[in-house]
Amino acid sequence: MRNKLMVGMAALMAGPLLAQAATLDDVLENDSLRCGVNAAQPGFSALSDEDTYLGLDTDVCRAVAAAVLGDAEKVQFVPLDSVERFTALQSGEVEMLSRTTTWTSSRDTSMGVNFTGVSYYDGQAFMVAGDLGVQSAQELDGAAVCTQAGTTSELNLADYFRVNDMSYDPVIFDAPEQSIIGFEEGRCDVLSSDASQLYAQRMQLSDPESAVVLPEIISKEPLGPAVRQGDDQWFNIVKWSLFAMINAEEYGISSTNVDEMLDSEDPNIARILGQSDNYGEAMGLEADWAYQIIKQVGNYAEMFDRNVGQDSDFAISRGLNALWTDGGILYAPPIR
Repeated sequence: MRNKLMVGMAALMAGPLLAQAATLDDVLENDSLRCGVNAAQPGFSALSDEDTYLGLDTDVCRAVAAAVLGDAEKVQFVPLDSVERFTALQSGEVEMLSRTTTWTSSRDTSMGVNFTGVSYYDGQAFMVAGDLGVQSAQELDGAAVCTQAGTTSELNLADYFRVNDMSYDPVIFDAPEQSIIGFEEGRCDVLSSDASQLYAQRMQLSDPESAVVLPEIISKEPLGPAVRQGDDQWFNIVKWSLFAMINAEEYGISSTNVDEMLDSEDPNIARILGQSDNYGEAMGLEADWAYQIIKQVGNYAEMFDRNVGQDSDFAISRGLNALWTDGGILYAPPIR
């Protein structure tokens, strides 16, 4: 019944919006969301022992499925490497990309995709073998550095070594699992990628204590989901699904108390949960779209903590990813 009502609502949208509703129609017709993810980055997207994709990025996919289909589990995860990810999105193989992908000007303006927000603020770092005795990235002159093809990491390395008048020998791999194997086998002295990925890869070493992540952060890496350009309705749906999780944390709404919050007299909470006005209607969604996200997936803090934060093996501090009210820069526009 839910899907029939939503299809009918989408069909009644005004002319321009209707013309742009192709992605939503496809997801409703298939009763499933196809989401491009990383195949092997623990904490963000990786297969568990039960062959289930787990991680912060995969939970963003689940949030969109909950908003659109009322079921966070109606996601078909499509593993993509860093080279093929944009082609898969542009061609329609997936409806959204949630794969530790950095939002840059060239990607946002020349690749036919739109980034819908920042799900994790990151930065590029260096990991070295502990027995090298290296304390700073400034000591890496002449080092062999493993990194991934088709990533901002590859470009940032060239900039960093040039600016610091140092040389390096790039050792390029197509996938993160290849680069960590190359590092462990000694094909390079250094592994460079987003700090989040390095902490995940360090856990994959046979002896995690044998490697050290250096303190320098050499770039800005705002990671977030992306969609194809040309479909404003779908762009809004993916964007506001993420914003709903951030707003929910700010107002203290969680998966454990969301049902109690339905009776809240706070107008901000009432708007988020669809108890006051229907802010899903303009996107072709039901009034409880954000309630479904929070109930089934949780708020941003719940998503962060279980995947990469205090409740995970990585225990990464919130840092920049803390709410703006808690000293971080995480901030979402209001639902109203």
